[in-house]
Amino acid sequence: MTVVKEDTWTARRINRTALITMVVMLFAWSVDYIDRFSIGMALPMIGAEFGLSKTDQGWLVTVFALVYMICQIPAGFLADRYGSRGPMLVTLLLWSGFTAMTGMAGTFGMLLFVRGLFGVCQGLFPAASFKAVAERTTPRNRATVTGVMLAAGGVGAGLAPLIVGPLLMAVGWRHTFFWMAGIGALVGVAVWAILPKALPKSLSSLPRDEAKTPEVSRKQVLRSPVVWKFTLLFCATNMLNYGLITWVPSYLLEARGLTLNQTGVLAAIPMLVSIGTTILGGWLFDRYFHDKGRWYLGSVALVTVVLLTLMVTAETTAEFTLYETLAVAVFGMATMCVFGLPLRVLPTAVTGIGMGVMNFGGQVAGAVAPVAMGFLADAFSYTAAFCFLIGTTLLTAVMAFWVPQTPAQFTFSPASPK
Repeated sequence: MTVVKEDTWTARRINRTALITMVVMLFAWSVDYIDRFSIGMALPMIGAEFGLSKTDQGWLVTVFALVYMICQIPAGFLADRYGSRGPMLVTLLLWSGFTAMTGMAGTFGMLLFVRGLFGVCQGLFPAASFKAVAERTTPRNRATVTGVMLAAGGVGAGLAPLIVGPLLMAVGWRHTFFWMAGIGALVGVAVWAILPKALPKSLSSLPRDEAKTPEVSRKQVLRSPVVWKFTLLFCATNMLNYGLITWVPSYLLEARGLTLNQTGVLAAIPMLVSIGTTILGGWLFDRYFHDKGRWYLGSVALVTVVLLTLMVTAETTAEFTLYETLAVAVFGMATMCVFGLPLRVLPTAVTGIGMGVMNFGGQVAGAVAPVAMGFLADAFSYTAAFCFLIGTTLLTAVMAFWVPQTPAQFTFSPASPK
């Protein structure tokens, strides 16, 4: 007679699963951001080679963001249908391939086309990664783990200038993308191999007495006004990240007269500082603000507006970088105010589609901010372009009081009768 050993989930095993997941996803997202934002460092070289205006250069970021945006909701369906491990491996390998193809493009049109394909591959990744976290964490520690994962935005955006700047100087922009492709492929295989087993549904979901609607269909998620409110909120908050990452390197090179290496260092500082504050924000949300997100987010956004205003009016490069760093650091603490409540409330079975919808909103910002700021820089000045970000951050402060802040307020419409 064969004895089947019970699959037990001790507190130690649950915490270990969350820790491994956190580290693996931090690495995966870091490569995602390094690949994605290396284009910002390369824009001046690409623009010079192809004779592009700043608006045209902005389109290289925007075409990626448009395709990436369109893929978010389908990516959520795929993540909920097939799980997280397989889709993440496929997307990491494919986007590495298109990173390499970026370096092979011979015309501006081909470069736009390849960046669009790159957007498809990277667009399938976020929903699968959020699904991976939801499957491997409990609601109590999910914001902390997600905060660490999203701190990869700071890791990737901070390391990208430090890695890509020297590579651009040493081997040119084309070969730089070849190097980035190889790194991405290696990380993809590592993610697939190391990601631990998912928790049972009873551990990864809110208890039935806390969940307002414990069983939710994908159709209900898509029709939920609350989900779309958080989607619009993420759109407003993500304008700042996309705007700064896309245009600060060019601003430092052209308006401040810095070298490419100097630009890389100064562009990296704010993003690296944001790593700690994003992680801190996730811990604070789990510990103190999981039911008080409105005032927390609103206050953080208003402080950021003040710091951005000081950044725009700074007379020296050092002052500009200081206030940019403080603004990015403070705003990083608000990240989990956007994602924390949806990740706690959404059942694991529909986390993929829920996060796909929300990330769709974030990528609207990725489509709008680079071109809008490029147009403002062409038509007026970099000052006008950065003022655009002051406006969107002020909008974030207003929208903070528009979204719900407790699980009881996060409701879904009843399912349609069959």
